[in-house]
Amino acid sequence: MATLTVVFVALFGLVFGSFLNVVIHRLPRDLSLTRPPSSCPGCGARIKAYDNIPVLSYILLRGRCRSCGRRISPEYPAVEALTAAGFVLVHFRVGPAFGLDFAAGAVFTCALVALGFIDYHHQVLPDAVTLPGLALALAYAYVRGGGAFRDALLGAVGGAGFLLLVYAGYLLVRKKEGLGMGDVMMMLMVGAYLGPWRTLLVLILGSFAGALVGVYVMARKGRTAQFALPFGTFLAPAAFVAMIWGEKIVGAYRDYLASRLG
Repeated sequence: MATLTVVFVALFGLVFGSFLNVVIHRLPRDLSLTRPPSSCPGCGARIKAYDNIPVLSYILLRGRCRSCGRRISPEYPAVEALTAAGFVLVHFRVGPAFGLDFAAGAVFTCALVALGFIDYHHQVLPDAVTLPGLALALAYAYVRGGGAFRDALLGAVGGAGFLLLVYAGYLLVRKKEGLGMGDVMMMLMVGAYLGPWRTLLVLILGSFAGALVGVYVMARKGRTAQFALPFGTFLAPAAFVAMIWGEKIVGAYRDYLASRLG
Protein backbone atom coordinates (compact mmCIF):
# COMPACT_ATOMS: atom_id res chain seq x y z
CA MET A 1 0.00 0.00 0.00
CA ALA A 2 2.82 2.38 0.88
CA THR A 3 4.52 1.70 -2.45
CA LEU A 4 1.30 2.33 -4.36
CA THR A 5 0.87 5.62 -2.52
CA VAL A 6 4.35 6.76 -3.53
CA VAL A 7 3.68 5.75 -7.14
CA PHE A 8 0.40 7.65 -7.12
CA VAL A 9 2.09 10.73 -5.63
CA ALA A 10 4.80 10.58 -8.31
CA LEU A 11 2.20 10.27 -11.08
CA PHE A 12 0.31 13.16 -9.55
CA GLY A 13 3.53 15.19 -9.64
CA LEU A 14 4.16 14.29 -13.28
CA VAL A 15 0.74 15.58 -14.27
CA PHE A 16 1.26 18.83 -12.42
CA GLY A 17 4.75 19.10 -13.89
CA SER A 18 3.24 18.86 -17.37
CA PHE A 19 0.92 21.75 -16.54
CA LEU A 20 3.84 23.73 -15.10
CA ASN A 21 5.54 23.49 -18.51
CA VAL A 22 2.55 25.34 -19.93
CA VAL A 23 2.76 27.94 -17.14
CA ILE A 24 6.50 28.45 -17.64
CA HIS A 25 6.11 28.91 -21.39
CA ARG A 26 2.92 30.97 -21.55
CA LEU A 27 2.58 33.04 -18.37
CA PRO A 28 5.52 35.41 -18.98
CA ARG A 29 4.29 35.89 -22.55
CA ASP A 30 0.78 36.84 -21.34
CA LEU A 31 -0.75 33.89 -23.19
CA SER A 32 -3.78 31.89 -22.11
CA LEU A 33 -2.94 28.80 -20.05
CA THR A 34 -5.84 26.86 -21.57
CA ARG A 35 -6.11 27.95 -25.23
CA PRO A 36 -4.95 26.97 -27.75
CA PRO A 37 -3.96 23.34 -27.09
CA SER A 38 -0.25 22.53 -27.05
CA SER A 39 1.45 22.44 -30.43
CA CYS A 40 4.93 22.08 -31.91
CA PRO A 41 6.68 25.48 -32.07
CA GLY A 42 8.34 24.36 -35.31
CA CYS A 43 5.57 23.06 -37.56
CA GLY A 44 2.55 24.11 -35.50
CA ALA A 45 1.10 20.58 -35.41
CA ARG A 46 -1.20 19.94 -32.45
CA ILE A 47 0.30 17.56 -29.92
CA LYS A 48 -1.88 14.46 -29.60
CA ALA A 49 -2.84 13.15 -26.18
CA TYR A 50 -0.70 10.02 -26.62
CA ASP A 51 2.30 12.25 -27.37
CA ASN A 52 1.70 14.37 -24.29
CA ILE A 53 2.28 11.75 -21.57
CA PRO A 54 4.74 13.24 -19.06
CA VAL A 55 8.35 12.03 -19.53
CA LEU A 56 7.28 8.80 -21.29
CA SER A 57 6.28 10.51 -24.55
CA TYR A 58 9.60 12.36 -24.65
CA ILE A 59 11.47 9.06 -24.31
CA LEU A 60 9.36 7.24 -26.91
CA LEU A 61 9.69 10.13 -29.38
CA ARG A 62 13.43 10.36 -28.65
CA GLY A 63 13.05 14.02 -27.88
CA ARG A 64 11.65 15.03 -31.28
CA CYS A 65 8.32 16.16 -32.74
CA ARG A 66 6.43 13.30 -34.38
CA SER A 67 5.37 15.54 -37.30
CA CYS A 68 8.48 17.51 -38.25
CA GLY A 69 11.30 15.90 -36.28
CA ARG A 70 12.23 19.15 -34.55
CA ARG A 71 14.15 18.64 -31.32
CA ILE A 72 12.10 19.05 -28.14
CA SER A 73 13.86 20.76 -25.25
CA PRO A 74 14.85 18.33 -22.48
CA GLU A 75 13.62 20.98 -20.07
CA TYR A 76 10.06 19.67 -20.51
CA PRO A 77 10.66 16.20 -19.06
CA ALA A 78 13.06 17.72 -16.53
CA VAL A 79 10.31 19.97 -15.14
CA GLU A 80 7.93 17.00 -14.99
CA ALA A 81 10.47 14.76 -13.26
CA LEU A 82 11.53 17.49 -10.81
CA THR A 83 7.92 18.14 -9.84
CA ALA A 84 7.26 14.42 -9.34
CA ALA A 85 10.40 14.03 -7.21
CA GLY A 86 9.41 17.13 -5.25
CA PHE A 87 5.96 15.72 -4.50
CA VAL A 88 7.47 12.45 -3.29
CA LEU A 89 9.85 14.30 -0.97
CA VAL A 90 6.95 16.40 0.34
CA HIS A 91 5.05 13.18 1.02
CA PHE A 92 7.91 11.76 3.08
CA ARG A 93 9.22 14.89 4.78
CA VAL A 94 6.31 17.36 5.10
CA GLY A 95 3.07 15.41 5.33
CA PRO A 96 1.57 12.18 3.99
CA ALA A 97 -0.58 12.19 0.87
CA PHE A 98 -3.06 13.79 0.62
CA GLY A 99 -3.50 15.74 3.81
CA LEU A 100 -3.39 19.49 4.33
CA ASP A 101 0.37 19.61 4.95
CA PHE A 102 1.02 17.65 1.76
CA ALA A 103 -1.32 19.86 -0.26
CA ALA A 104 0.36 23.03 1.00
CA GLY A 105 3.82 21.60 0.34
CA ALA A 106 2.85 20.45 -3.15
CA VAL A 107 1.43 23.87 -4.06
CA PHE A 108 4.57 25.54 -2.69
CA THR A 109 6.70 23.14 -4.75
CA CYS A 110 4.78 23.98 -7.92
CA ALA A 111 5.18 27.70 -7.29
CA LEU A 112 8.94 27.30 -6.77
CA VAL A 113 9.41 25.24 -9.95
CA ALA A 114 7.44 27.76 -12.02
CA LEU A 115 9.22 30.77 -10.55
CA GLY A 116 12.69 29.26 -10.83
CA PHE A 117 12.37 28.39 -14.52
CA ILE A 118 10.50 31.57 -15.50
CA ASP A 119 13.13 33.73 -13.84
CA TYR A 120 15.90 31.76 -15.55
CA HIS A 121 14.42 32.36 -19.00
CA HIS A 122 12.88 35.82 -18.62
CA GLN A 123 14.34 37.37 -15.44
CA VAL A 124 10.85 38.05 -14.16
CA LEU A 125 8.89 36.64 -11.21
CA PRO A 126 5.19 37.01 -12.03
CA ASP A 127 2.82 38.39 -9.41
CA ALA A 128 0.31 35.89 -10.82
CA VAL A 129 2.32 33.21 -8.99
CA THR A 130 3.72 35.01 -5.94
CA LEU A 131 0.56 36.82 -4.80
CA PRO A 132 -1.75 33.77 -4.79
CA GLY A 133 1.13 31.82 -3.22
CA LEU A 134 1.38 34.42 -0.45
CA ALA A 135 -2.37 34.32 0.18
CA LEU A 136 -2.42 30.51 0.32
CA ALA A 137 0.63 30.40 2.64
CA LEU A 138 -1.04 32.84 5.06
CA ALA A 139 -4.31 30.90 4.91
CA TYR A 140 -2.44 27.65 5.59
CA ALA A 141 -0.68 29.21 8.58
CA TYR A 142 -3.98 30.53 9.94
CA VAL A 143 -5.62 27.10 9.68
CA ARG A 144 -2.69 25.46 11.46
CA GLY A 145 -3.24 27.76 14.43
CA GLY A 146 -0.97 28.29 17.40
CA GLY A 147 1.97 30.51 16.54
CA ALA A 148 2.01 29.50 12.87
CA PHE A 149 0.32 32.67 11.62
CA ARG A 150 2.64 34.87 13.66
CA ASP A 151 5.65 32.99 12.26
CA ALA A 152 4.26 33.35 8.74
CA LEU A 153 4.03 37.12 9.15
CA LEU A 154 7.52 37.30 10.65
CA GLY A 155 8.95 35.19 7.84
CA ALA A 156 7.22 37.22 5.13
CA VAL A 157 8.22 40.58 6.58
CA GLY A 158 11.74 39.42 7.42
CA GLY A 159 12.51 37.81 4.06
CA ALA A 160 10.98 40.53 1.92
CA GLY A 161 12.24 43.29 4.21
CA PHE A 162 15.83 42.11 3.95
CA LEU A 163 15.73 42.07 0.14
CA LEU A 164 13.98 45.44 0.14
CA LEU A 165 16.85 46.89 2.17
CA VAL A 166 19.35 45.37 -0.28
CA TYR A 167 17.32 46.80 -3.17
CA ALA A 168 17.24 50.28 -1.62
CA GLY A 169 20.91 50.21 -0.61
CA TYR A 170 22.09 49.15 -4.06
CA LEU A 171 19.88 51.76 -5.70
CA LEU A 172 21.26 54.45 -3.38
CA VAL A 173 24.90 53.55 -3.97
CA ARG A 174 24.86 52.42 -7.63
CA LYS A 175 21.96 54.60 -8.82
CA LYS A 176 20.38 51.56 -10.48
CA GLU A 177 18.46 48.44 -9.50
CA GLY A 178 20.46 45.46 -8.28
CA LEU A 179 17.38 43.36 -7.50
CA GLY A 180 13.91 43.36 -8.96
CA MET A 181 10.79 43.83 -6.88
CA GLY A 182 9.79 40.37 -8.07
CA ASP A 183 12.47 38.93 -5.79
CA VAL A 184 10.96 40.85 -2.88
CA MET A 185 7.48 39.54 -3.69
CA MET A 186 8.82 36.01 -4.00
CA MET A 187 10.36 36.25 -0.52
CA LEU A 188 7.03 37.43 0.86
CA MET A 189 5.53 34.15 -0.35
CA VAL A 190 8.51 32.04 0.75
CA GLY A 191 8.69 33.68 4.17
CA ALA A 192 4.97 33.24 4.78
CA TYR A 193 5.24 29.51 4.14
CA LEU A 194 8.55 28.79 5.87
CA GLY A 195 8.57 31.16 8.84
CA PRO A 196 11.52 33.28 10.02
CA TRP A 197 14.31 30.79 10.66
CA ARG A 198 13.95 28.73 7.50
CA THR A 199 13.53 31.96 5.52
CA LEU A 200 16.90 33.09 6.83
CA LEU A 201 18.31 29.77 5.63
CA VAL A 202 16.83 30.43 2.16
CA LEU A 203 18.54 33.81 1.95
CA ILE A 204 21.87 32.30 3.01
CA LEU A 205 21.69 29.33 0.63
CA GLY A 206 20.34 31.37 -2.30
CA SER A 207 22.94 34.12 -1.89
CA PHE A 208 25.77 31.60 -1.55
CA ALA A 209 24.70 29.65 -4.64
CA GLY A 210 24.23 32.86 -6.63
CA ALA A 211 27.68 34.09 -5.61
CA LEU A 212 29.32 30.81 -6.64
CA VAL A 213 27.63 30.83 -10.04
CA GLY A 214 28.47 34.51 -10.49
CA VAL A 215 32.16 33.91 -9.83
CA TYR A 216 32.13 30.93 -12.21
CA VAL A 217 30.46 32.92 -15.00
CA MET A 218 32.90 35.81 -14.57
CA ALA A 219 35.88 33.43 -14.65
CA ARG A 220 34.72 31.36 -17.63
CA LYS A 221 33.02 33.98 -19.78
CA GLY A 222 34.90 37.11 -18.86
CA ARG A 223 31.84 38.93 -17.55
CA THR A 224 32.16 41.91 -15.23
CA ALA A 225 30.58 42.08 -11.80
CA GLN A 226 27.78 44.20 -13.29
CA PHE A 227 25.98 41.41 -15.18
CA ALA A 228 22.56 40.27 -13.95
CA LEU A 229 21.79 36.86 -12.48
CA PRO A 230 18.21 35.64 -12.04
CA PHE A 231 18.18 35.54 -8.23
CA GLY A 232 14.81 33.81 -8.13
CA THR A 233 16.38 30.81 -9.87
CA PHE A 234 18.64 30.39 -6.82
CA LEU A 235 16.00 31.24 -4.23
CA ALA A 236 13.63 28.56 -5.57
CA PRO A 237 15.81 25.48 -4.90
CA ALA A 238 17.03 27.06 -1.65
CA ALA A 239 13.41 27.41 -0.51
CA PHE A 240 12.69 23.80 -1.41
CA VAL A 241 15.72 22.60 0.55
CA ALA A 242 14.57 24.72 3.49
CA MET A 243 11.08 23.22 3.30
CA ILE A 244 12.35 19.62 3.22
CA TRP A 245 15.44 19.73 5.45
CA GLY A 246 15.36 23.22 6.94
CA GLU A 247 14.23 22.26 10.43
CA LYS A 248 17.06 19.73 10.74
CA ILE A 249 19.64 22.20 9.41
CA VAL A 250 18.48 25.01 11.69
CA GLY A 251 18.23 22.62 14.64
CA ALA A 252 21.76 21.30 14.05
CA TYR A 253 23.12 24.85 13.88
CA ARG A 254 21.35 25.80 17.11
CA ASP A 255 22.82 22.73 18.83
CA TYR A 256 26.25 23.68 17.51
CA LEU A 257 25.93 27.20 18.87
CA ALA A 258 24.67 25.90 22.21
CA SER A 259 27.67 23.55 22.49
CA ARG A 260 30.09 26.36 21.64
CA LEU A 261 28.52 28.85 24.02
CA GLY A 262 27.62 26.40 26.78
